[in-house]
Amino acid sequence: MEIKVLGPGCAKCTATVDVLQKAAKAKGADVSITKVEDMREIVSYGVMSTPGVVIDGKVVHVGSVPTSEKAEGWMK
Repeated sequence: MEIKVLGPGCAKCTATVDVLQKAAKAKGADVSITKVEDMREIVSYGVMSTPGVVIDGKVVHVGSVPTSEKAEGWMK
C-alpha cells in the first residue's frame, strides 16, 4: 500500500504522517508513507487544502488531520 501525505510540511501535515504511521503499526499493515511537498504535484491531485492523503493513487482525505479510527479503516 502506497500512501502519500500532501502538504507543505506544516504541523498538520506532520501530525497526519504520525497518525498514519501509528495506524499502520496498530493494524500490522505493510505500507509506504511518503511526504509530498511540491505544490505542482499536490495540485495535480486536485488538492487545494492540505493536508491531503492519497492511497494507491486515490485522494481519500483533504483539509484536516484524519482521526486514528479513520486512518486504521484505510489500512488493509
